[in-house]
Amino acid sequence: MQDTSNILRLLSAISAIIFGSGGIIALFYVANIAVNRLPSQARSRILPWVYMTPALLVLGAFLVLPTIRTIIISFMDQRSQSWVGLDNYHFAFTNAAMLTAFRNNILWLVLVTGLSVSLGLLIAVLMDRVKYEPLAKTLIFLPMVISFVGASVIWRFMYAYQPPGIDQIGLLNAIAVSLGFEPIGWLVNKRINNFALITIMIWLQTGFAMVLLSSAVKGIPKDVIEAARMDRASEFQIFWRITIPIISSTLLVVSTTIVVLVLKVFDIVFVMTGGNLDTEVIASRMIKEMFNFRNFGRGSAIAVILLLAVIPVMVANIRRFQQQEANR
Repeated sequence: MQDTSNILRLLSAISAIIFGSGGIIALFYVANIAVNRLPSQARSRILPWVYMTPALLVLGAFLVLPTIRTIIISFMDQRSQSWVGLDNYHFAFTNAAMLTAFRNNILWLVLVTGLSVSLGLLIAVLMDRVKYEPLAKTLIFLPMVISFVGASVIWRFMYAYQPPGIDQIGLLNAIAVSLGFEPIGWLVNKRINNFALITIMIWLQTGFAMVLLSSAVKGIPKDVIEAARMDRASEFQIFWRITIPIISSTLLVVSTTIVVLVLKVFDIVFVMTGGNLDTEVIASRMIKEMFNFRNFGRGSAIAVILLLAVIPVMVANIRRFQQQEANR
């Protein structure tokens, strides 16, 4: 019986692939034939839309419509299905837990973006001058292949805490005890737990920043660097007045990408602390309002705020890309 069920599932999957892919190919083929019969002027205008329309319909169904639905729900009390206007947004900007989440997100934005990009740039410049560059870059980039959840599980063992007098299984506390210090509650001490979580994100994103910035650094014309050295410019002057201005566009792209990731951060906080002990961020609070408290109106309002925070960063990236294309 089980074998028959598995065979039926396999046949269903194969049929879906064959008929689904075949249907799409047939659709584009027929549409292309129909467009080719039109006059040449109309053909050049209509043909791009023929190929884009299916993708636009999918985006509309799975991205645009849910976004509109979320915005509508953000003005409602989902429990009573009544219209509450801006009450959910008022809650988002006045509730103590939300204010803590905003504060933590700002801390994440400043430290993760600043340190990840700075360390990535520093490593990219220094590694460009050593013979073991590929090996060093591989080791630094390695954390990028780990998911946020996987990295959080690894760091839970790094931060693991046992009371004094008990063998420490956490690497950091084992080192601290071996040096004669007391073990530290990295995740329960409110003064340092946010910084402990931020460290994980920096560990993950430094390799990403390094790879992109290294490519930009290698793209700097050698003759410009040599000319600066002939003019007796110091290495610091070369770095600050030549390297930084030339790779500024890449720096902006890397920074804005990390900013978007930080604004959406949830996995690390959820796995490490569950948002407790003043470690909540906007995304974790949104999940709690929606699925823990079943208050979809407040959760949707927080989601809209998060969307509005991401949009300016995306617009800046798009404009930067357009400027680069215009200058080519």
